[in-house]
Amino acid sequence: MRKWYPWIVVGVTIGFTAAVWNRLPERLPTHWNAEGEVDGWSSRTTAAWMMPAILVITALVLPWLPRIDPRRANYEKFRSTYDIAIAGILSMMAVIHMAVLGAALGWPIRIERAVPVLIGALFVLIGNMMPRARSNWLFGIRTPWTLSNDRVWERTHRLGGILFVACGIVLMLVAFAPRQAVVPMLVAGTTVASIVPLAYSYFAWKQETSR
Repeated sequence: MRKWYPWIVVGVTIGFTAAVWNRLPERLPTHWNAEGEVDGWSSRTTAAWMMPAILVITALVLPWLPRIDPRRANYEKFRSTYDIAIAGILSMMAVIHMAVLGAALGWPIRIERAVPVLIGALFVLIGNMMPRARSNWLFGIRTPWTLSNDRVWERTHRLGGILFVACGIVLMLVAFAPRQAVVPMLVAGTTVASIVPLAYSYFAWKQETSR
């Protein structure tokens, strides 16, 4: 099922897009600011078919990338985790695309709320997957220190997983936060989740190599 899931997502997305194509306006809103106001538009063709094209490319490339990773043997130790991460990424992209088209059709969808919730859910999923990852060059927190020491990799990804889950929860809360708090919450959550693991990997490496 994991092998075919990406193509099920692609097929559903293409089918949905084709089904609503004739009802879509000539110009569609495709970007919203923090206030929930539309500040970007695209033609019907671009808005409708760019994301399905990206999904096809993603479904082809991500499963193939481990083949060119010098540490490809490690993927066998967490292949199911990698496949779940791919499924989560594709699902998030597909749902956002269908929500954008639905909003253009007049469905009662608040894109400025839906997108943070979906991205936050993906962060929570990936955060739960990170501790299972093994050293590689494509997936995870790749620093000189995690890639040079498996113990540092494991310690960093345990912390990174916790922070990604926390960041995901913050992103989901952003959808319901007062507008003036949206940007500070986004900046704080993503900064902590990205910077702290990088710094921690160095200190963990210092600890592991000084023993």
